[in-house]
This record gives sequence, structure tokens and C-alpha cells, in this order.
Amino acid sequence: MNKTDIKELSIQINLNGLSFCILNRTTKTIEFLKTNAFEQKLNPEEILNHIKAELSSNTVFSEDFSEVLVIHQNELATLVPEQLYDANHKVDYLKFNSKILKNDFITEDKISVNKTVNVYVPYVNINNYIFETFGEFVYKHSSSILIESILNNPESSENPIVYINVNKNTLEILVTKDNKLQLFNVFEFYSKEDFIYYVLFVFEQLKLDVETTFVQLSGNIVIGDELFVMLYLYIRHVRFVEKAYDFKIAAETDRRYSHQHFLILNSF
Repeated sequence: MNKTDIKELSIQINLNGLSFCILNRTTKTIEFLKTNAFEQKLNPEEILNHIKAELSSNTVFSEDFSEVLVIHQNELATLVPEQLYDANHKVDYLKFNSKILKNDFITEDKISVNKTVNVYVPYVNINNYIFETFGEFVYKHSSSILIESILNNPESSENPIVYINVNKNTLEILVTKDNKLQLFNVFEFYSKEDFIYYVLFVFEQLKLDVETTFVQLSGNIVIGDELFVMLYLYIRHVRFVEKAYDFKIAAETDRRYSHQHFLILNSF
């Protein structure tokens, strides 16, 4: 491998698991892609220990990276229209739909594609460690990447499209119409019945037709698993999201399941 190749690293952090991805920008190739799923939800300190172990046990992380991105994936986030946003009221925006603590650090991402501000709580202990390890880096909330990647790659459809990104115990639902965001929400689920309840709840709220509305899936779901079967039972048009990036995957992963890594692959 050429020493002058430009490489970028993305690390996706969820209390239920971690993902690591390295893009060789020079050859437009994903050279490393790995996901660590945990049996149960961990706390930020335990997650940090897993990150330290992973970064120290694999030589691919000792290379020079032109950019390092940390993706914080949690339910502690809310969208605010740019024109209504006031940085002095970050706590007020979040406290209505998230359980936040007094000493939580609150930050924001600007999502230019639809002129909104995503207010959220990052994992500060992890940010501090990444800075100590790699120096300057960028961090974002996962929902910012999800919204940007979908709105920046519009589907030609006059009808609403429902996007569902599945994680171990949460699902993110986006609904677009004419490439404008109609809804974004995160739901916690513990059974396939919970899962379909929240999906159908969104359909009901937006008066979407289960016979004609297309659903696009990404994340922790594959054909034949209980969530897919449950979804297909109630909704006619279900498919996996198309890739929105222009690089190839050389990492040892099954390309048929690249939709499972949709978020981190679209973070570059």
C-alpha cells in the first residue's frame, strides 16, 4: 500500500455496540470494516474500555489518518429549525423528549440540506480519549448523517418514502416527501411487536397507505429475520436502501449486507 494514500477513520458508538471503518480516499476503497455487538447495553465507561482494547489490538489504527470522525448514536437528540434555533436554549430543546442530566454536555450539528440544527448529548469521555489518541477530529450525531445521506441522494418519487434504520433496541424512522423531511423519530423496542407498533404508529400519524408506501430498510435487519417478517406481514413494499457512496468495499464483509453498515459507510 502506498505510504502517501489518504485514509479516513470513522468510529460509530452505540451503547449496544461499536463499528470501525477505514476508507482509503486515494483508491476509493473501504479497507477495514468491523462491528462489535454487545449482549447487553453498556455504559459510556465500559464502551470506552472496548474502544481502547480495539484500537490497541489492531495495527490498522496506528496509521496516519487525514480525518477521524466519531459518530454518537443515542436517543438524546432533537431537531430544531435553523431559523428558530437559539444556542442559549439547548437544554430546553432536549429536555422535552430526552432524559438529560444536569452535568450533560450538549452540542449541535448543523444540517444544511434541510436547514435544521440537531441538538444532542455526545459521549464526552470518548471524545476526550479520541482527541488524546488522534488529535483533532470531528464528531456528529448518527441522525445527522442519516438525514444528510438520505436527503442528499433523493429518490424520484411523488409519494412519501419511509426509511427505517434498525439498531439492536432502537429504530430510527425518517419519512420524506418530495425530498423534504416530514418526520424523524427514534423509538426503543424490545420485541417484534414493539417494532411493528411504532412503524404502524408513524403510518397512522402521517396517514400513509401500507399498500402503496415504499419502506427502505438499513441497519440490523435481514430478509427472513423476525423483524423483516413482521414488517412484510403488514406492509406491501419493503426493500433495502441503495448505497449512496461511490467507493468499493475491499474489507472482508458480505457485500449483500452492506445496508447493515449504511450509516458508517455514508459518514465519509
